[in-house]
Amino acid sequence: MKYVFLILFMNLLPQYAGKSLRRDDRYPKTFEDIKNEIAGYTDIAKAIIDLAVHGKAQNRSYERLAVFADTIGPRLSGSKNLDAAIKYMFSALQEDGLENVHLEPVKVPHWERGEEFAMMLEPRNHSIAILGLGSSVATPPEGITAEAIVVASFDELHKRAQEAKGKIVVYNEPFISYGETVRYRSQGAVEAAKAGAVASLIRSIASFSIHSPHTGWQDYQPDVPQIPTACISVEDAEMMSRMSFRGTKIVVHLKMGAKTYPDSPSFNTVAEIVGSKYPEQIVLVSGHLDSWDVGQGAMDDGGGAFISWEALSLIKDLGLRPKRTLRLVLWTAEEQGGIGAKQYYQLHKENISNFDIVMESDEGTFQPSGLGFTGNAKARDIMKEIMTLLQPINVTDVYDNADGTDIDYWMRDGVPGASLRDDLSKYFWFHHSQGDTMTVQDPNQMNLCAAVWTVVSYVIADMEEMLPR
Repeated sequence: MKYVFLILFMNLLPQYAGKSLRRDDRYPKTFEDIKNEIAGYTDIAKAIIDLAVHGKAQNRSYERLAVFADTIGPRLSGSKNLDAAIKYMFSALQEDGLENVHLEPVKVPHWERGEEFAMMLEPRNHSIAILGLGSSVATPPEGITAEAIVVASFDELHKRAQEAKGKIVVYNEPFISYGETVRYRSQGAVEAAKAGAVASLIRSIASFSIHSPHTGWQDYQPDVPQIPTACISVEDAEMMSRMSFRGTKIVVHLKMGAKTYPDSPSFNTVAEIVGSKYPEQIVLVSGHLDSWDVGQGAMDDGGGAFISWEALSLIKDLGLRPKRTLRLVLWTAEEQGGIGAKQYYQLHKENISNFDIVMESDEGTFQPSGLGFTGNAKARDIMKEIMTLLQPINVTDVYDNADGTDIDYWMRDGVPGASLRDDLSKYFWFHHSQGDTMTVQDPNQMNLCAAVWTVVSYVIADMEEMLPR
């Protein structure tokens, strides 16, 4: 009888040859086994860190980004600059010797701000610094001249709705956090229009200002009139608030030439290092290639895109080939609500069981402190072990929840996700403004971010088992 079982066992072996132990396998590794496996990557992690921080690749991601940002400039969805950026990256990734470099077509919004200006006419003439918000409609050609009403919140607007009719609503909402305060940018025009306002001016969603407006996307509602909307500097919003508090009448002239065109063709840009053992399984690293039409888009999200490219470059330079495929995706039209990423998800979600982890860096590449992580408790414990490999550069923390518009689709469906965590203390000084240039970037900090991104993505791609879900 024992020979029957032996023959049966021998017949089953070919079914499992070359396959990864997955979440539903019968004999999963113990956590102690996994810890030992991760510890085995200590030398590789040190080699990656040495190459990125001290070796020949030192400052490479910064220098690549500088050439790109200086050559291309800002890259608004639907613009010729974004087209040029995608062509530039397609060629650069090919020249870098990466595999399966290709473009995946998507349709993206095409909005242009045109000429715009605002002038306070009463109680005195004063030029107001503005940036129209994405998808805003234009004013009539002659502009809009109206009295302004200043409010500090939606609640105040609702209480004073009768006063707002026929006026320009100026929001002077305090900055609490980006996540909490950004609703004034996205919903400000709609709420003002509901009260009968003719336009809205929104204090920039910024933690610091040097008379600098900060733009961004905003959303209309189908059943609410569309009114022109723009952001203004913190200084101008606070000045008008003080004037209003003293009972001073404020009159503003606003002129905006914004225009929305039919959706334009664009592309997500993809490159890979194909896995040696489980090539169908994917570890995805990403950043978005598009930006707003001001500054250079160096911080948001040039840094994230270029450390993601750097991860593949460092692994290739070291002659490494992980068991799983490491896939770089440079998203298009993230700023308009993750448009490129949504279409990518629709195209690839049928293979969702093969996506091991999705990673996005889109909150700066300043001094890193660790990773935000979304996943179950077992996966989090594994991520904490992987982060110990980064002790040589003192970047070992694992925080709750990954952030990333472009990876949210996957995480909502249970795929583990990770995002870079770094020093955000100055991020919203420059975010979506003319100040987002290469001057903000620091080569040493980018080196560290690239090292973190590379060690984590490589180890996850090379471990025998996928992360548990």
